[in-house]
Amino acid sequence: MPSPKKSPVPKKDAADVTEEFERLLKGVHDGQRYVLKLFVSGSSPRSTQAISTIRALCEERLQGRYDLEVVDIFQQPTEARGSQIVAAPTLIKELPEPMRRVVGNLADRDKILVALNLKDAPQGSTPTWAKI
Repeated sequence: MPSPKKSPVPKKDAADVTEEFERLLKGVHDGQRYVLKLFVSGSSPRSTQAISTIRALCEERLQGRYDLEVVDIFQQPTEARGSQIVAAPTLIKELPEPMRRVVGNLADRDKILVALNLKDAPQGSTPTWAKI
């Protein structure tokens, strides 16, 4: 019995492949949903500032494309332990990959945008986020 013929896979234009590859290298994911988890310690001024900064950035840059969970490490210590939180505030970007953590003062909007792949890092700078 003859083997069934496979339908040909449409070939992509070289420019399309290159553009897609470069977009993936930059971490730009058009329309992709962001899953973020923000760990704070009670209602301290730093925690309150971190929550308002992250919410404002998400609304400004990811409107309708993000899920943000705020976890108080005093109220949910097992959640903090399970996520290996050693300091607060800590922002974890779970999706899109790569997973990243920003720990400490979350007032620097540029640092957060770079960690979320929403802005390119300045030339010669050292990232302040941790790649997981």
